[in-house]
Amino acid sequence: MTSGTSTAAAVSPDSGRHWSAEGAWPVAPGIHRIPLPLPMDGLKAVNVYVVEGDDGLTLVDGGWAIPVARELLERSLKSIGSGLGDIRRFLVTHVHRDHYTMASVLGGEYGASVALGVDEKPALDLLNEWEPGHPMFTPVLARAGAAGIAERWAANAPDSVDLDQWRTPDTWLAGDQTIELPGRTVDAVHTPGHTPGHYVFADRAANLLFAGDHVLPTITPSIGFVVPTPAQPLADFLGSLARVRSLPDLRLLPAHGPVAPSSHARVDELLGHHEHRLDQCLASLRDRRTATAAVVAGDLGWTRHERAYDELDTFNKGMAAFETLAHLDLLVARGLATSTAHAEGDVFAPAG
Repeated sequence: MTSGTSTAAAVSPDSGRHWSAEGAWPVAPGIHRIPLPLPMDGLKAVNVYVVEGDDGLTLVDGGWAIPVARELLERSLKSIGSGLGDIRRFLVTHVHRDHYTMASVLGGEYGASVALGVDEKPALDLLNEWEPGHPMFTPVLARAGAAGIAERWAANAPDSVDLDQWRTPDTWLAGDQTIELPGRTVDAVHTPGHTPGHYVFADRAANLLFAGDHVLPTITPSIGFVVPTPAQPLADFLGSLARVRSLPDLRLLPAHGPVAPSSHARVDELLGHHEHRLDQCLASLRDRRTATAAVVAGDLGWTRHERAYDELDTFNKGMAAFETLAHLDLLVARGLATSTAHAEGDVFAPAG
C-alpha cells in the first residue's frame, strides 16, 4: 500500500530534493538525516539519523555494512564537522541488515555502544549459528504453499555470514523505557510486527518520531519477513500501530522515504489498508472455498501499480506469500477463516 506520492518520486521537505539524495540534511536542531544507499534493494536508501550531543553523536540505525554506504556515511558526517570516531552509540530500530549491520561493524571498531530490542535475539542467534546451505525461510514459505520459491531462495543464499555484522548488541532493550541522551530524552517504544523486537524512538519535546520501518510514509512495511516467524505478526503490527497512534501526533522520521508531518495520519492510512487487505483475502477464500496463501496472493494486486503476483520477481513473490499468510492467519484468529496443515502448504477456507 502506498500513499499519494510514490517512494520513487518523493521529495523530502528537509532537503527539497529526492529523499534518497546524498547529504546530511537538517531535520531539526541538532539532528541530521543521512540517506545511505541500498544498491541491491528496490527501496534505494535507508535513512540514518544523526543526533548531536555534548559527548558526540547518537545514530538511530546504522545502515547496511557495504563499502559504498560506509564511504557515504563518512563523507556526510565530515560535511557537518564530524567523523565515525565521534559516534558514541547506536539506537537500532530492528535487526534487518539495512539497519543493524553497519552499527554492528562500527560499534566493534570504534567502541560505540549498540542497543537493540531483546526480541530480536532469536533471529540474531540464528544468524550467528547459521551454516551454509541451511534454508532459514524454507519452513514458512512451504507453509505458505510456496515451496518452489523456497527452493529458489535457498539456491541464492550466501555461502557465509560475516559475524562482525551480526555481533550481540551491548544493550538489549526490553519493554518501553526512557533513554537519556545528552541534551534530550527519548521514549523507546516496543512496536513488534515488522520484526518481533522493533522499536520506535519518540522525542516528545522536539515533536519527532524516529519510526524505523514501523511507520513508512509512502509504502507499507513488510509483515512476516523474519525467522523465527511469530504466530501472529500482523496482529502484532496492528497493535503496535495503535500504540503509536496513542502517542502525540509527531513529525515522522522514517527509515525509508521522506520526512512527513503527521504520524497519526499515516498510522490511520496503514490501519485502513490492512483492514481492506483482510477483506480482499477473505473474498478470495469465499470465491475459491479453499486456497493456500500463495494462491490467495495470486488474487491480489501488489505495489502501487497493482501488479499481478506472477509479474513479481522471485524475492518479491516470497515477500507477498509471507504477507498474505500473515493476513490469513489473522482471519483465522478472528474466527473468519479456518486452516488445515498439508504437506503442500496450509489450506485456508472461510469459516462456516
